[in-house]
Parts: sequence; structure tokens; C-alpha cells
Amino acid sequence: MRTVLQIVVSLIILVLGIFFMTKLFGLDKKERPKPKPVIKTVFVDTVQNGTVPLVIEANGNLTAKRRVELYSEVQGVLIAGNKLFKPGQVFRKGETLLRLNASEFRATVNSQKSNLINQITALLPDLRLDYPDAYAKWERYVNTFDVNKSLPELPEITSDKERYFITGRNILTSYYNVKNLEQRLYKYRITAPFSGILTEANVTEGTLVRSGQKIGEFIETGVYELPVAISKIYADLLKVGKEVTLKNLDDSKEYKGVVTRINGNIEQASQTITAFIEVKNESLREGMYLEAELSARQETDAITINRDLLQSEKQLFVVRDTILDIIDVKPVYFSEKTVVVKGVPDGTILVDRPVPGAYAGMRIKVYEDGKTAKTE
Repeated sequence: MRTVLQIVVSLIILVLGIFFMTKLFGLDKKERPKPKPVIKTVFVDTVQNGTVPLVIEANGNLTAKRRVELYSEVQGVLIAGNKLFKPGQVFRKGETLLRLNASEFRATVNSQKSNLINQITALLPDLRLDYPDAYAKWERYVNTFDVNKSLPELPEITSDKERYFITGRNILTSYYNVKNLEQRLYKYRITAPFSGILTEANVTEGTLVRSGQKIGEFIETGVYELPVAISKIYADLLKVGKEVTLKNLDDSKEYKGVVTRINGNIEQASQTITAFIEVKNESLREGMYLEAELSARQETDAITINRDLLQSEKQLFVVRDTILDIIDVKPVYFSEKTVVVKGVPDGTILVDRPVPGAYAGMRIKVYEDGKTAKTE
């Protein structure tokens, strides 16, 4: 009997212990509060469709419209001139860019001139006897001939007999040989074909210049061309004579240019067309980087938005009451930062800035006039 009583008491104590332990553990449990839904604040804008000018953006480096690579056609030593043959040296049209020592070749030319005049002098007695009418003009030619001056034109031949006589004595052959030497003598002096600046000089005073050697580069200042690559999609929008706005890299200066040439070929790798924009300004320099804005056409019933707002290339977020919704739109032109779209009704409340994690049906608040307010 005592044993049974001990067992019963032990069970009661065990049950009471389990009960109190359960209560103790139950006190430590706290109910987790349910998270409140996060309502994001968005910036919006009311859509008002209008006429949007499509502006094609391109960039490139300026090149001189007129450029001359200087090569020597003769051999000689470069001698000092009135101006140094150095990069950055300015020359006016017709000024001597450089001069080679031509004393030896000039002596050869003068020698051939003397031979020519001796040949003509030897003909004068025969001309007096056989062609008295032609004698006076040939005598006058000999008397006025100056070896140190440019070779004058031969007297006009007025009859076939006179022509046969002069030709038979090799006068014409000798004359044109001397003319050829004179033309070569002029190549020892190179003059500026236009006013400009020397941008490259590969020789200095005292250098032996060889025939065919590149000796420098000369460009005209003030008139430049900007070659820009335009996508073939806009090929029909490019026209010669169209005005273009040009800006430097930091947008501190603006220039006006004109499309003067359009390449007829499409570059196969990039599928672009090269257009050349002429710009005139004394402050410009060759190699300067410029950005061009070509006005293409006017797009009606359209708006311009940030490219970051476009979803899946054809959708936009809009606000309906306090809920985000998404609508389909029609992009018509993409630039580097913006896109022109159509198909957004007037009065639509459009999300103006990207919203991280946005989705259709999301509850939001609208930012208005420096405070946050719900759209009712």
C-alpha cells in the first residue's frame, strides 16, 4: 500500500513539474509583430504630348579641310630662309616654305640656255638669205635673250617652210629641253599654296633632302571638317547644307557647322555612314574633340523621357490612384540618355524617376511640392 502511495505521489509531482516547466517556457515566448508594408515615395510628372525635334548626336575629332603633305621631287641641301622650317611656323600664301641649294643645277640650266641661243644665232645668216620676212623676229629674240631670266617663248612661226627649217635644226627640241630643266629648277623652292601653319617638319637647315622624301605637313587654319559616323537608320535624314550645332567636351563653347559631304558607302563593320561637317573658327585646332547635334526631323504627339524609365524597351510605369501600373508605349528615337516615345495619353501621371523594385500593383506615395502626399 505504501508503495502504491509513493508511486501516485511521484506521478503527481512529475505532472506538476511538467506543468510548471511549460508555463515557464511559455513566458519566454513573445509574439513577433507583423511587418508593416513599405510604401515607397515616387516622383511623377503629368504627360503633355507635343512636337519633339529629333536630334542625332555624334562626335569626332577635327581635321583640317585643306592639308598638304610636303615631299621633295629633287635632291639638295636645305638652306636657311626668311622663316624657320619648324612646326607651328605660320606662312602666308605664296611665301617660301623651304629652299634647297640649287646652285649646281642652275648652272646646268644656264648652260643649256646658252647652247640654245647659240643654235639660234647660227641660223640667223641662213634666215636672212632664205626667209627675210622671219629674220627680224628671230634677231630680236636673240638680242633680248637673258640667260639669268626665265626662258621666253619662241617667236611665232608663220609659215610651213619656216617651221620645217627651224624644226630641222633641232631648235624646238632644244627649247623644250631647257623648259623641262627650268620646271625642275622651280622644284628646289616650295611655296605655300594657301595661308596656314606648318604642323610637321622632318628636316632642318643643312639636312640633305633626297628625292621622294617626306619633309613636312602644312594645313590651312580656320577651316576644319568634323567626320562623324551616323547610323544607317538615319541615312535618309542627312542632307548636305543642314546646319549642325557643335560643342566642345565640357560644353563651354558652341560652334555652328554645315554638312558639306556625305559618304556614299556604308561602313560594313559598324553599319554607319560618315558625314563631314565644315566649321569655321580661328579658335579651333586640328584634333580637337567636338560633339555634334544634327536636327533630323520633328516628331508630333510625342514626349522625351529618361532612358532609365523605359521597361523592357517598350513599357513605362504610371500611377493610378496610389497604385503603380504599367503601360505599353512606342519608342521612336533613342539617344545616349533619353528616348522619344509615343502612345502616352495626355494627362497620364508618369513616374519621373526610376523606382528600385517597382512592379505593377505596388502601393506608392507621390512626392508633391516638397512634401509627400498620397494620390487620392
